[in-house]
Amino acid sequence: MKAMRGILLAVFSVVFVYPFVIQVANSFKTDPDAAANPLSPIPHPATLSAFERVFLGTDMPVWLANSLLVTVVVTLGRVLLDSMAGYALARLRFRGRSGLFAAVIAVMAVPGVVLFIPKFLVLNQLGMYDSYLALILPLVADATGVFIMKQFFESIPGSVEEAARIDGAGPFRVFWSVVLPMSRPALITLTILSFQGSWNEFPHTLVAVQDPALFTLPRGLADLVSGSLGGGTQFPLKLAAALLATVPVAVIFVVFQRHFIRDPNQGAEKG
Repeated sequence: MKAMRGILLAVFSVVFVYPFVIQVANSFKTDPDAAANPLSPIPHPATLSAFERVFLGTDMPVWLANSLLVTVVVTLGRVLLDSMAGYALARLRFRGRSGLFAAVIAVMAVPGVVLFIPKFLVLNQLGMYDSYLALILPLVADATGVFIMKQFFESIPGSVEEAARIDGAGPFRVFWSVVLPMSRPALITLTILSFQGSWNEFPHTLVAVQDPALFTLPRGLADLVSGSLGGGTQFPLKLAAALLATVPVAVIFVVFQRHFIRDPNQGAEKG
């Protein structure tokens, strides 16, 4: 039975990993080799020409800079605003608190595609369309992050906050100096999700900008795949660009994965 499970796991691992292996291999191939042997995991010959063409023949540097700017600002904004909103819903008592939390849950259930046209109309009417503000502001807080932080804050013993209040700390001081330092696992989880989500965000860019100078990596890659390069498939160039877009998210996840999978209650117990 164990052998059968091992075989099944190996088969599924190959199924999931092999496409990525093919992506990496084709990134180092020549155009003729990629066209003739697209499923071969070994390039003949191996070359860096695709990566050179990505940086010299496309707007990849611009897309990288835009993605980095948007991702950093959105991630910082979400970590701050989502944690503050989550703490307010978890600990503060105010009129309409239950209804507000129900609204947060309802927003999580709404498919993003439903909001495309309303989002475009709002951005256009506010004069933000086709700007960095349009790329960043609608993404700077999200319902999922609020929900994650609220659930974590509720797992922290109230006695810790009560002791801080007895010492004269106000609500914000309790949140910033006592609760937030105890929330490292949840904050790292939120940081990973926010970084990954904003780095890979594509649908929002369709309704936020149309100026190529404002394209982020997903929008730029979509432009490449749609045929903006001209003749030929140019698989190595496209896959090299996709590989470069994948690396930052993979690195972030690998570095912080042990925090990502940690039981959130450990943070509360440590405190």
